[in-house]
Amino acid sequence: MARLVKNHSTNINGLIKWLNKISQSPEIKTITPACLSHANGREEKLTLKISRKTIEGYKLIARKGKLVQEVYLVTRLEEKNLFELIEKTNPYVSAKKKRF
Repeated sequence: MARLVKNHSTNINGLIKWLNKISQSPEIKTITPACLSHANGREEKLTLKISRKTIEGYKLIARKGKLVQEVYLVTRLEEKNLFELIEKTNPYVSAKKKRF
């Protein structure tokens, strides 16, 4: 189980719950939510997308409404496998879609 670092007092609603599900994967070492900021666009539901590869893993971008938050993952997973893990643990995907 990965270590989930909670060094910020504010996070996007629902993000920590989603990151807890991702942290159950044995391939993930550390998850660190970073700075929270505002954007011009709007996302109705919480989304989590891979932004770029880092030295130790990946940088993800979480969005909900006008809020944007960076999330750093320390992992050795390939980008394709990480994308599948994010989709599998997504709380906004119906149970029927998760089976396929």
